[in-house]
Amino acid sequence: MRDTDIATDLGPEIDDALALELAGADAAAVAQLSAAAASLRDHVYADRLTFSPKVFLPLTNLCRNRCDYCSFRKSPNDPGAWTMTHEEVQTWVARARAQGCVEALFCLGDKPEGAFSAYRRTLATIGHDSTVDYLVWSARVALEHGLLPHTNAGVLSREDMRRLKRWNVSLGLMLENVSPRLCEKGMPHHRAPDKRPERRLRMIEEAGELRIPFTTGILIGIGETRRERVESLLAIRASHRRHGHIQEVIVQNFTPRPEIAMHEVEPQDDLEMRHAVAMARLILPLEVSLQAPPNLNPERTALLIGAGINDFGGISPVSPDYINPAHPWPHVAVLANACEKLGFRLEPRLPVYDDYLERAGFVEDPLRVQAATIRERLREHGLFARELAS
Repeated sequence: MRDTDIATDLGPEIDDALALELAGADAAAVAQLSAAAASLRDHVYADRLTFSPKVFLPLTNLCRNRCDYCSFRKSPNDPGAWTMTHEEVQTWVARARAQGCVEALFCLGDKPEGAFSAYRRTLATIGHDSTVDYLVWSARVALEHGLLPHTNAGVLSREDMRRLKRWNVSLGLMLENVSPRLCEKGMPHHRAPDKRPERRLRMIEEAGELRIPFTTGILIGIGETRRERVESLLAIRASHRRHGHIQEVIVQNFTPRPEIAMHEVEPQDDLEMRHAVAMARLILPLEVSLQAPPNLNPERTALLIGAGINDFGGISPVSPDYINPAHPWPHVAVLANACEKLGFRLEPRLPVYDDYLERAGFVEDPLRVQAATIRERLREHGLFARELAS
């Protein structure tokens, strides 16, 4: 790491060599990186920070992967295993609409029908041939209730994504990390075939070829190095440069829990979180929104804003974070007040960004019309946080 003032070298989309060099930044350099990242954010987003009012709908928590840091996945006979019924989907969607939500987030385990015959029987019982069939049905229900679907269902085939694009305004898959080292024996992805970097990168690339607005991100604190984080961000940037489809990137920090294999791993400290967020903002194109989850960082609002985020992701007034159930969503009014004290406005947004609604081929025409209607609904209601507070 060079000793000179690094701020003079920083600007939008720093090159690969400098990004890799900055993986070694010390505390003083990280402070400079944060200031530079926040300045870049302000240049594009000014004082506006956003979130998506959502309902979290985990159609099933069955998953064939066994990541050492996950407490969400189950096998069919495990306590707490579930697959949502049609009635549950309809009830939660209706409740979400009544509470002012605009996003229906469908998030579930990877390829459960490939691993569990009991799940295949459950699908057949409710009239679906596959999880993707059930996702299409559920997305249509969400749309009928005035919510915009966003699906994160693990690794999907090109044909699966093509089908889901008709009924979803955006899709997502966390890259997590590009390092194959994390898949070796004794590492967190060893028993998770769908966490192989080449599979996840292929899906992200195919989503770009299909012109699908896409959400991805990195997971920090699972045994990766800073350099591996930077390499992951560079891989995301490279795909976006080819296709222009990455609408947002999440920097998500792992939080240890008693019931998981990695329960003794220390959570990432402020320095590591600040470095990861700032590097993401400096590496990614400025049109790519940068977010970090507020429920995993309840005392870090100022840190996250100071390191360059412009978005807090989905926040739900009706459903928990099923992936991190010990971390409740913040009350939006409280978060809005914290942002105001730092000189920022917190505003609701759609699960698809405006730019993709205006670009040909990215959102199906019927979805674009419905998104425009829902966007007007948000504008008419004003700041969602104050509406909730009342």
